[in-house]
Amino acid sequence: MHEWIESPAAFAGRLAASAGEPRIGLDTEFMRTDTYWPKLALLQWRDSGPPVLADPLACADLPGLAALLASERCVKIMHSASEDLVALWTVAPVPVAALFDTQVAAAFAGLGSGLGYQKLVALLLGVELDKGETRSDWLRRPLSDAQRHYAAADVVHLPALHDALLERLRTRGMLGWCEEDCARLAGQSANTDAQPHLSFTALWQQPSPVQARLRRVLRWREALARQIDRPRLWVLDNATAGALATQPPARSEGLIERVRGQRSLPRRELPALLAVLNDEPAHAEDACPPIPAPLRGEPQRRFDALRAAVARRADELDLPAALLAPRRLLEAQVRGETVPEWRGWRGEVLAEALRAG
Repeated sequence: MHEWIESPAAFAGRLAASAGEPRIGLDTEFMRTDTYWPKLALLQWRDSGPPVLADPLACADLPGLAALLASERCVKIMHSASEDLVALWTVAPVPVAALFDTQVAAAFAGLGSGLGYQKLVALLLGVELDKGETRSDWLRRPLSDAQRHYAAADVVHLPALHDALLERLRTRGMLGWCEEDCARLAGQSANTDAQPHLSFTALWQQPSPVQARLRRVLRWREALARQIDRPRLWVLDNATAGALATQPPARSEGLIERVRGQRSLPRRELPALLAVLNDEPAHAEDACPPIPAPLRGEPQRRFDALRAAVARRADELDLPAALLAPRRLLEAQVRGETVPEWRGWRGEVLAEALRAG
């Protein structure tokens, strides 16, 4: 049983009723095959009553949603929420407050990292769920009975999972750690990477002007992809972006030839891209952090020692080592970079290992 909503008035009324609840299970269905932004196709939630399925395609807006998402008084229980948070941002651009991600919680509860919803429900509740509509077309209307049943099942068990996981987290003394990580996840819902060039590790030996040019190109690509709502790799794939930054064409004719085959790069934007490639900013604010060199020699030995210390601490805490300190954090520590995560619970439990590293 579930409640189906397809009008703004009904949506507003039902959501107002849920806003007074201490918690709701929340999920979305969306499509993201040929767009930058996910297309929200269905919104599901469950409070103390039966599941609610709301059709965002039938509503010009979703009144009351932003207020509910931003409310600290209502816990939003979600599973593997990162992509759902982006989908919600497209219709309610506010950070989700009081997020409880059951996948994150399961890792802190000692159940393993990266557990899927179906597996977690089976493990904690003994319920086997159907996976038949995983690859369904959620923008199709009308939705089939099977689609509705699948969507309702995605939220119906979230409150029970919340109860079971809370008990485990409190017993292990890790509820605060889980809440900290969930809050950090919620704050990343629509952030743009300010230094996208740093992931192009193969270009670490390129001189600083080339790396700065690559960063400008990638920032330009990101802004354009958002503006025209097309996947960033359709606008300009990584290989082409790197090649243009390394050897930029001086004239539009050369650029046209180099970007041939980029499926969503509008011809009208080529002059802007050419200007980005040939711009030479001289301002201090345009200083570009270098792409990190691979760890070798003494830095590699320090990394190995730090990773081993983290693994030992993870065993003591019965946590996955990758949850305690992902590789990127350890590499940043060895390179002497600032690691914001050390300001929280990780810095406390890893204090000894970090001093040694």
